[in-house]
Amino acid sequence: MTALLAIISIILIGIIAVQIGKVTELAGKIRGEEEMQDLSNRRQSNYMLVFLVLFLVGGVISAIYYRNYMLGFGPMESASEHGASIDRIFQITLFFTGIVFVITHILLFWFAYKYRARKGQVARYIPHDNKLEIVWTVIPAIVMAFLVMGGLDVWNEVMADVGPDEEVLEIEATGFQFGWSVRYPGEDGKLGEKNYKLISGTNPLGQNWEDEKNLDDFQPTEIVLPVGQKVRVRITSKDVLHNFYLPHFRVKMDAVPGIPTYFVFTPTKTTEEFRQQLRNYPEYNVLADPDDAELGMLWENFNYELACAELCGRGHYSMRMPVRIVSQDEYESWKASQSSYYMSTIRGTSNDPWTNRLFDFEIEERREEFNSKLDEIISGEAESRAIELQYVNFETGSAELLSISRYELDYVAEALNNNTDLRVELAGHTDDTGSEERNQTLAQERAEAVKKYLVDKGIAANRLVAKGYGATQPLESNETEAGREANRRTEFRVLSGAL
Repeated sequence: MTALLAIISIILIGIIAVQIGKVTELAGKIRGEEEMQDLSNRRQSNYMLVFLVLFLVGGVISAIYYRNYMLGFGPMESASEHGASIDRIFQITLFFTGIVFVITHILLFWFAYKYRARKGQVARYIPHDNKLEIVWTVIPAIVMAFLVMGGLDVWNEVMADVGPDEEVLEIEATGFQFGWSVRYPGEDGKLGEKNYKLISGTNPLGQNWEDEKNLDDFQPTEIVLPVGQKVRVRITSKDVLHNFYLPHFRVKMDAVPGIPTYFVFTPTKTTEEFRQQLRNYPEYNVLADPDDAELGMLWENFNYELACAELCGRGHYSMRMPVRIVSQDEYESWKASQSSYYMSTIRGTSNDPWTNRLFDFEIEERREEFNSKLDEIISGEAESRAIELQYVNFETGSAELLSISRYELDYVAEALNNNTDLRVELAGHTDDTGSEERNQTLAQERAEAVKKYLVDKGIAANRLVAKGYGATQPLESNETEAGREANRRTEFRVLSGAL
């Protein structure tokens, strides 16, 4: 209904305009063409003067009214080191171009008024004026030269890359329709190699998992940076042209498919410091949402953000990601809470090229886990004297140890060497698949294989008892695959020693 009324209104306005035109034409014929033309010229020239005044006054008033919302003015000063230089060159440029803007528009509309067509008036013919041409060529050239040189200095400062020995945090931002993927380096401080040919459902950035630098990289859902830390952002795109835009830090760089770009900046104000800065201005001491007072004031809800400044498709508006600037301690705490993409998504899957290897931190974690359980047994705090060797595995239907089992067996040997008075039983188990006799035999063979490995590592054979229990003592229920897998494990049972 609303659309229909709008269409009818537009049609009626058109009819009225046509009728006014016909009336004007008729009046012109009655009064005379020349008189009507003169009247029209006077009216239009007066309109131009009115527009000039309203335009300039409105521009000044709106600039004053919105100054505290505009980048570079009021509380919106830059939150990065290089941003002050950019703001300064913009303000210098605005000063000179603003003067030219006001003067040229006054002259434009004044000349339109003064030199309107009037009966009997003839324009002067001025074919050439050397003095005037020199003035309007030399003065702008001098001003432009200074602006360009100043801008070039700022450009060289802003676009400088980091030195080879400079301490810098390097992260990566990849644009796609319609969002951003951000990648951080882990403890090694280095981003791993990636290749667009490796992109898949489980590998959205195409990381090369054979490159060990990738193994601790993590992909958070927000950008968190420590204040005062120089940051280098690698910027790429997976599909179309995007633009990496951090307005409050004066960071803006295209994300181009196939052509990596970068930007280096140092944040100087935490998110909380910027909020306190906004708090001093009445424009930000209003409710963030008039319909929900619990949200608090506008300044309390301020957050830096990453946006896309390139029209990249219908979902362009949704390409936003929160950015938090925090203290170094807060950053370290946040970083420690993140898990690597490889460990959370790739480790142990068919896409993992390291299935036969444990990494140092995994070895240490599992060693600590085993030693902790053993200490509980020795101290009498444990309910059971048995420890499941969760990471000791065999070939299917065989007693041949998988190569990855060596890690756990090595720290079992280490624990026995550190506790020389312990005597233990190595209990072999199987699930209920197959015959009872075969399961019993297989369990005994697997227990013997574990004993042999430990003996080869220097543990006295008389301290080890290998016993196969087959499927007679299941560790878990055989009704699930996880239970059957658990029942194929070997147990480390303390028989005697420092108990």
